[in-house]
Amino acid sequence: MITTLTALTLAASIPPPLDQTCPIELMVLGTSQDGGSPQLGNRNDPAWFDSSLRRFATSLAIINQETGERVLFEATPDLREQLYRLDMFEPRDDRPGLEGIFLTHAHMGHYTGLMFLGHESVGAEDVPVYAMERMGEYLSSNGPWDQLVRYGNIELRGLVDGDPVEIAGATVTPFLVPHRQEYSEVVGYRIDGGGKSAIFIPDIDSWEEWDEMGTRIEDMIASVDYAFLDATFFANGEIPGRDMSGFPHPFITHSVARFADLPDDEKAKIRFIHLNHTNPVRYPDSPERAQVLEAGFGVAQFHEVYCLSR
Repeated sequence: MITTLTALTLAASIPPPLDQTCPIELMVLGTSQDGGSPQLGNRNDPAWFDSSLRRFATSLAIINQETGERVLFEATPDLREQLYRLDMFEPRDDRPGLEGIFLTHAHMGHYTGLMFLGHESVGAEDVPVYAMERMGEYLSSNGPWDQLVRYGNIELRGLVDGDPVEIAGATVTPFLVPHRQEYSEVVGYRIDGGGKSAIFIPDIDSWEEWDEMGTRIEDMIASVDYAFLDATFFANGEIPGRDMSGFPHPFITHSVARFADLPDDEKAKIRFIHLNHTNPVRYPDSPERAQVLEAGFGVAQFHEVYCLSR
């Protein structure tokens, strides 16, 4: 079951109702690339003037309605707003009210929201932060993140490629993906909720490089019910004056072409996510977005909810 609200919900802050018959749900709390939309320095972005076009950095959450447990994927620069929205769906008295935060890597939009857990803000206590070895080392040995560890605001918990973590009634399994690794490894996640499952890959260099490592994205899609896939850029040329052919992300046009021969039910699993502010697919009425939808694929929506229990 999938429920969706319009983009106007972002401005109005009105939460959609959760499906009370579904114990474990997966919610979309952000769909944008690291800098969000509108992005700093892009003063002509219509989202400055139309709040319905604003987008938070990419994030997902697990909500267990039976236990009240909540799990976050990524700690984005929009963490304050995203936790506020999460409180609307499944309120908690404790702060920040999380059983864990799973990080994919050490690029700006995926971990810097951890700063809000420090004593300058919420002053959290021992929030479990799940990270791969290099990511954990980066946080524990570089300021200001090491202060969060020393002060006990966060508790680092190590992840191992392919080893599942049982949390909030779900199973979360990290897997390595090829992407820029300046400070840490990069992972995606498989999320199993007992009835249905999803993969979350907000950043990857290319599907072909993963092929060479022995993993085909088509096989991953076939193994789950939902696939949230890197769609940072729509096509070469969307950033004026730059040759984007070497950018470390698969263009949507390339993904659509690669997946063109998939059965319709496989295409329907795909939810493109992590859209750059230059990506025309971010606009609800753009011809590029219509092209993606007409080809049988989906685009992740803020406040979208997926039942993982059945």
